[in-house]
Amino acid sequence: MSLVKRSITLHGHRTSIALEPAFWEGLEALARSKNSSLAAIVAQIDDSRDPDAGLSSCVRLAVLEHYKAQIPT
Repeated sequence: MSLVKRSITLHGHRTSIALEPAFWEGLEALARSKNSSLAAIVAQIDDSRDPDAGLSSCVRLAVLEHYKAQIPT
């Protein structure tokens, strides 16, 4: 599966993120669940990540956590 690259403005600066289509869909679902924009969710992820961690990886982990939270324990 190929990566899809999108540009997003974070704190006034343009950056691009490359994710698999399934992760873009998950990120959009995450944004909808929080009544937020895609850019706002990515900004939150960016603000909370370790500076040594890649943004795309942190976005994938946030999507994973979103879906894990929906699994009954």
